[in-house]
Parts: sequence; structure tokens; C-alpha cells
Amino acid sequence: MTWAAVIAAVAGYGMATEISLDAPGFDETGTGYLRQASLTFETFNTPQTTAQDLVAAARADYARMVGVLYELGYYSGVVQILVDGREAASISPLASPGEIGSIKITVLPGPVFTFSNTELTPLSPATALPEGFTPGSQAFAGLVKDAADEGVEGWRRIGHAKAKVSDQSITANHRSNTLSARIVIAPGPRLTFGALNVDPVSSVREDRVREIAGLPTGDVFSPEEVDKAAKRLRRTGAFRSVVLIEEEGVGPGDTQPITAQLSDAKPRRIGFGAEISSLEGLALSGFWLHRNLLGGAERFRVEAEASGIGGDTDGIDYRFSTRLDRPATITPDTSLYLLAEVEHLDEPDFNETSARLEGGFSHIFSDDMTGEIGIAYQYTDVDDDAGQRELEHLLMPVRLTYDNRDDPLDATKGYYADVQLTPFIGIDTNAAGAKLYADLRHYRSFGEDDGITLAARVQAGSIAGASITDLPPDMLFYSGGAGTVRGQGYQSLSVDLGGGNSLGGRSFLALSAEVRADLFTEWSVVGFADAGFIGQDALGQVNGNWHSGAGVGVRYDTGFGPIRVDVATPLDNDAGKDFELYIGIGQAF
Repeated sequence: MTWAAVIAAVAGYGMATEISLDAPGFDETGTGYLRQASLTFETFNTPQTTAQDLVAAARADYARMVGVLYELGYYSGVVQILVDGREAASISPLASPGEIGSIKITVLPGPVFTFSNTELTPLSPATALPEGFTPGSQAFAGLVKDAADEGVEGWRRIGHAKAKVSDQSITANHRSNTLSARIVIAPGPRLTFGALNVDPVSSVREDRVREIAGLPTGDVFSPEEVDKAAKRLRRTGAFRSVVLIEEEGVGPGDTQPITAQLSDAKPRRIGFGAEISSLEGLALSGFWLHRNLLGGAERFRVEAEASGIGGDTDGIDYRFSTRLDRPATITPDTSLYLLAEVEHLDEPDFNETSARLEGGFSHIFSDDMTGEIGIAYQYTDVDDDAGQRELEHLLMPVRLTYDNRDDPLDATKGYYADVQLTPFIGIDTNAAGAKLYADLRHYRSFGEDDGITLAARVQAGSIAGASITDLPPDMLFYSGGAGTVRGQGYQSLSVDLGGGNSLGGRSFLALSAEVRADLFTEWSVVGFADAGFIGQDALGQVNGNWHSGAGVGVRYDTGFGPIRVDVATPLDNDAGKDFELYIGIGQAF
């Protein structure tokens, strides 16, 4: 394949140079590798390039082209680079021409080589040789490197931290077009974890750094444990960078000392958010965060939020909360949390003021799965269609979250599942029961550059064991608005008790689907449809109703999350307004 010649004036020198790449026998992919590896093409596209720069780049391209040939399994290739008809290798760097008319790169691959012998010794029981590193397979140079790396890592996985390649013999036979590869590994002694040292000193106390990292001192060395320790330190948010270094020497008693090089993050952070809809009005939120409150990477967050500003949903809602998280409590992956929250809700169907105190533990099971369990006391002052009353509840919330989305603010693939179970008992009423809520989402992309994304969401809930009047409204279910059914009024669907009275339901289901399509680099469009159900009983068999909505929207990618503008209309004749407008940051779900 021959690349079309590139002709241009080199900036600042008025020099017209033609550069071409001829690679017969290569497909488009292989030719692309050669083009990307070429320093000549890269230098040509650099501003203020001189003829001397181009000659130096052309001389360097011999090794670069040969390297690509080896990577593709060609070991008898020929590389020719002509600068105005002269072989670039013969041009002295000190005698470069003042102008260059043409540079022609020709790469002839020669025959494909296969492995005649592949030997890696000694093998660890934990070694998994790369596929293709076998006699008869095409002899890609990358496979030899991968095999050597895997040979070392196989020994490291079972505690031989100092394993390394001690000898290797790579021989190309040009008569038979074969490659023989022999790699010898020196495993070294089997080591255990030594002490974790901290250098330089961090604002997080050393004892807490060790507790958070959770390196199992005395246990057999494992690179996986080193990676886990680094992740634990990073996810505290207390450090701008975390590097765990394996010391060169072997410590006393065949141990592997580890040094943590930590760079502290700024301890304080503030943030703000805003969202607006034509019905619900403006919502404003803000937070203040301290990442190292007591010197042990404790995370203290204060949040405030006001919503319904200028909206048609009666009054203004507000919420104020504080939360303290202490990492590495009980286990390195378990955190203690303490929460205090005050909230006032002024909604179409009720007024509610509540205070909540909660404490518990959160645990990280894996990179994708987290869990939380706690105990809480909640006081609620309620005024709704069932009358004015004060309620006190003892709750035990349990939560499990799975999230492997590629981007929480703008997901294009993956799953999200959030399941919450909250057993409760009324302190004043002795009414006991449990609330179950699940939020399930799935994302899939296809088309050119995955430019079309299908997103689906299911929300479901049920409350068993207590009557509606024994529960505060915020524990009941409503449907309508940005979080459930767009186009419908906020919390517009509830349980009709007759006589103009209504309350939230004990069963809930919401279905949402979106099609997102990229238009340009930053712009995309969205079409969506939502439906919601509220029922009076736990299973949705009594006094249940549906409503739905649909619409379109646009997104502008800001780099930290898309700006969202949606216009939705209700699909029910008695829904009220013809359309609703929603503006916010991040996808709707």
C-alpha cells in the first residue's frame, strides 16, 4: 500500500517538501502502524521544522520501522529512506542540505516468521503464558515481551517479589523464517510483607496510613495486596497522589519493605449545583468538605439544599445535613459513618419537618460493589390529608450498590443497581414493617464510535407491615417530575383517598427509556419516554394508577458532565400543562 504524498511548505523556511510512505505487502492497519511510528512525518507536522530536523528524523526512522516490523512478526524486512534520492543513513548530521525536495520511505516486510521454539523456565504455578507463545504461531515480538513479563509476574504472585529475567536468547533463522525464544527467570527468595514506611511525612498520621492501607505485615508478599493498599489510600480523598514503592533490598527475615510516598490533597473543598424545571422551579445545592478532619483521613461533609424556588409545587423545600466518615474501622475496607439531617418539605399533598440521627458502617466489597448498614432515629412532624401528627421511628437501613458504569454523569455502557431495605418500628405506635426500594439501570452503545446509546431504568418500591398514616410522607411513594416521570407534575401521582384527599402509596414502579445520539463533538440529542405507577397496598393490587410522559432533549458536553435540557409532555389527557422544561447537569439517569 502507498500513502499519498504529503506536500507543504515547512513553516518559516519556504521549503516545499514531499514525504511519502510506500509499504507494499501491508494492509491498511499495518501501514497505519508504520505511519504512526515515523518520526519523519511527526517532525514534518511540527512548526518551525528545518531541513536538518527532517534529516535527523529520517535517520531515526530506520530503527522505528524495524521495530514495527518485529512487532508484526517480520524479521527479514528491508527499510529504505531516501532524502532527495540519497540514503538518509549516509547523510552526515553535520552536513545536512539546506533544502529538501522529497523524502521517500519504503518498507518491504519480507516473509512472516513463526516460532520454532518457545521456552520460559522455570515456570511458576501462577504463570499464564500469553496465547500465541507456542511453536508454529506467528512470532510477534510483543509476545516475547509479554511472556517474559508474565514469567516474572507469575513468581511475584506467589511471593517472590524480586523475580526477574536472568537470561534470554532470541534467535531468528532466516533460512527457515523462524524465531527461537528462550527466557530464563530468577525467582529469588519468597518474601513476606515488612513494615509500611511513610516518606515524606503526611498530615495523616502514620498509624492511620498503615490502618487504611491494610498491608498484611507478616503475610506472603502479593502485588495484588500492594495495589489494593494503594487504592484504599486514594479513595479516602486525603491524598493528591499515592505511590507505593517496593524497596530494592530484602529486609530482615526475608521481608519486602514498602514505602508510601504520599502527597496531601488540599484539606478543604466547596461545591455548588443548580437545576431548574418549569414546574418545580429552581433547586440550589452546595457543600463544604474537609478531607482530614482529625488527622486520620476522616471525611466531614456539610450539605445544604433548597428546592422549589419560584416553582408551582407550593412552598420551598430545604435540607441541611452533616456526615462524618472514618475509613479503616474494623477492617481496611470498612468505614464508620455518622449522619445528622434536618429537612422541611412543603409539597402539594403534605407539609413535613423531620430530624434524623444515624450511625453505621459502609463496606467496599470490590471496585464495583459497596454496602452499608446502620441504625437511625427519625422524628417527623406531619401535616397532610390524614391530619396533623408527630411520629417517631427507629430504622435499620441496609443498602447494597453495584456500579460498573464507565461514567456516572454520562454513562454509555454498564450497569447500576441500588437496592435498599429499611426495617422500621414506630416508637409511639409500635407499628413495624419494612420498606424495599430498588433502582436498576442499564446502558449499551453501538454504531460508529458508539455514537448511539440506549439507556433503560426501572425503579420499584414496596412498604409492608404498616398503614399509610403510621408513616411519614417522605417514606411513602409518589410519582411525577424529573426523577420519575418527566412531563408530569412533581409528585402529581399519589393514592386518591376520596373526598379530595390523597397520600403517598405503599407500592411504586417507574419505567424510563432513552435513546441518546451524538451529533457533533460536544452536542447530542435525546428522545425519552417515562411511565409511573403508585398503589395503595404493598403489592399494588388496591387503588393503583399509572401516568406517563415523553419528550426530547439536547446535551452539551462540558468535559465534567453534560448540560441537560429536556422538554417533556404528559401522555395523559388530564395531566394539566402541555409541556415541562428541565435544565440540569448530568444525564437524567
